[in-house]
Amino acid sequence: MRRYARVTVQDGEHRDLMLSAITAEGEAHAALLAGDSEAARAAYLRAVEGYRASWKLAPPRSYGRLVGLLKAAVLAGAARDAATEVRGALEGDADAGGSPVASYALAVAAIVLHDTDAVTAHADVMDGGSEAFQRTARALRALAAADASEYGEAIAAIEADFAAREEHLTGIEIADTAVMLELLAEERGLAAHLASPLVPVG
Repeated sequence: MRRYARVTVQDGEHRDLMLSAITAEGEAHAALLAGDSEAARAAYLRAVEGYRASWKLAPPRSYGRLVGLLKAAVLAGAARDAATEVRGALEGDADAGGSPVASYALAVAAIVLHDTDAVTAHADVMDGGSEAFQRTARALRALAAADASEYGEAIAAIEADFAAREEHLTGIEIADTAVMLELLAEERGLAAHLASPLVPVG
């Protein structure tokens, strides 16, 4: 049985589009876990489109849509254009600089675009968020520094956090943050190759 995490967002078309994106993302996760990479990629791309459309209509500071967009794009193998898009969307946004959520999107974009100098500053802002943000910031810093040992410890902590959750955003039990990071790490020869059913990479 799927256990969805509760999503509290004000009503409107932007919310409907976001929920549609989450549904597509769940379908993609399910396909990925089943080993159907082609169906997974198609569903992740639908999720990207849904998050993009929702972001355009959403209230200010709805940065989670950009995190969702970029994460789905990485999992779809379409990371670079999405990373450039996220940077452009947040350029000149005065609120983004102090937001752990926006900084998460920007830090991932910086990793994708191999702008390692920008990662640390964004990760520092992420440290002001929840423990989940702090764990991810640690992994992103390690990727930027090409520190395989530090990255391995960080990604293991992320997987353990997801494994302990009773609810997941899409209703699918998957450590999608870890999957995204492992794909980015694989490109750098730093992947930890976790032996976890929640991290179906490689």
